[in-house]
Amino acid sequence: MISAMKEEWRRNRKAILVVDDDAATRGIITEALSDAGYENTRDVDCGKDALDLLETEGIDLVITDLKMPGMTGLDLLGHIKNIDPSVPVIMITAYPTIDLTVAAMKEGAVDFVTKPFRIEDLIFKVNLYLREKSILAENDKEERAANWNLNEKIRELSTIKLIGERIEKTRELSGDDIFLEIAKLALSVTKGERSFIALFDEATEQFFKKTFNGKETTDPDADSLPEGLKPLLAETAKNRLPMVLNGEKGLDDGESILAVPLMIRSKIFGVLVVLSDDHGTVFTRKDLSNLENLAERASLYVENTILYESLFGSIMNTFESLIHSVQVRDNYTERHSRSVTKLALMTAEIMGCSSYELESLRISSHLHDVGKIAIPDKILLKPGRLTEEEYHVITTHSQRGEEILMSIALFDQERKIVRHHHERWDGKGYPDRLSHDEIPFLARILSVADAFDAMTTDRPYRRKMPINRALMELKNNRWSQLDGDVVDAFLTAVPKALESNG
Repeated sequence: MISAMKEEWRRNRKAILVVDDDAATRGIITEALSDAGYENTRDVDCGKDALDLLETEGIDLVITDLKMPGMTGLDLLGHIKNIDPSVPVIMITAYPTIDLTVAAMKEGAVDFVTKPFRIEDLIFKVNLYLREKSILAENDKEERAANWNLNEKIRELSTIKLIGERIEKTRELSGDDIFLEIAKLALSVTKGERSFIALFDEATEQFFKKTFNGKETTDPDADSLPEGLKPLLAETAKNRLPMVLNGEKGLDDGESILAVPLMIRSKIFGVLVVLSDDHGTVFTRKDLSNLENLAERASLYVENTILYESLFGSIMNTFESLIHSVQVRDNYTERHSRSVTKLALMTAEIMGCSSYELESLRISSHLHDVGKIAIPDKILLKPGRLTEEEYHVITTHSQRGEEILMSIALFDQERKIVRHHHERWDGKGYPDRLSHDEIPFLARILSVADAFDAMTTDRPYRRKMPINRALMELKNNRWSQLDGDVVDAFLTAVPKALESNG
């Protein structure tokens, strides 16, 4: 929390200047910078006004268009470097060429962005170069000017840190979504226009294109692996080495290509590919280094995900055995767990829960009665009504369930849901008499599904309620026993559940 506050404070202090004669472009950039936490952002429509600001106010970074009336972006860049060589300048243009790129870099531009561009890529670059500038901030002005072109290592380390941060944000994703995020990040750290991951089957030596990102296209074969790339990918997989080809012969229309192997330990499982259709784009050592860093972090993340899923599967198998031992004693528990899980998930989907929340709810719904393993048969299977003392023993099953899950760190959120699924909105539930929003949100969803299924199921000591009466009971208990918003969502989900059950 403290580090987040420091980061916000740091960004609020940074002064950014946007220079572009197109008001719409300026508006899009300044709004995006503000959303990213850079509130001290100014914008002007010409180079002269930009220089006036630079002479009178401290500016930490400049984003400028290249083609502007009166003073071009390249001219402005030269003036900026005379005023303060330490100010990073990001150039924007719709017409990049190799000569222009080289000229801008020689003048001191830190990066080139081609229109149309993805705003998130621009924000990524702003974060990167401001972080680099902060690292050098303790040096005096002359030292910063001298060091600016000698700090590629610092720039590389900053990029690695940002790659790590972006990879961390994919932890709630799974499957193809992970690969898509990696492909997007590949475009952020290089000058590429398209990227994809080709998964490699070592047994058959076949590649399978997994994701596509970049220019929109109506080509029905856009998601297939281009034939011309297959030999290059095969060579990358065979040698386990990255490849850079800039407009080489044999590539379609002079495409430039970066290809980096994705490895888990000594085995290759895919190739990360970045392409550029623009004849003026030349991939550099820096592009390759950034992509290799990304591939290394992405491979480690995929490996950790596989290990997690393997461990998670083993743990779930153990708990399945525990649940089965309860179900052998009480057939009601098996059917009840399946039904409650289904109803809870349908309700959660209607309430807009994330995929992460849905998975957590699925696990906790399935395990919510695992604590009944500690309840004696004479109470769990009693055909008549329970005494007050016996009822108290039954109420301990939610705590017992939490205790069973407590040794597994992976189930930190799930055990809280299991513990609190019998709390009441009015605070009269158990075990902790929580009320209102004190009760975990997913536990409130589970409570409604659990109550409905219990009411509509035959038990040894009572007959089941008709469905319409049970639904009325839920309505009558809105904002007393149950979260009213969850009840409303559940009442929408029930018809779908009944329809699917025939």
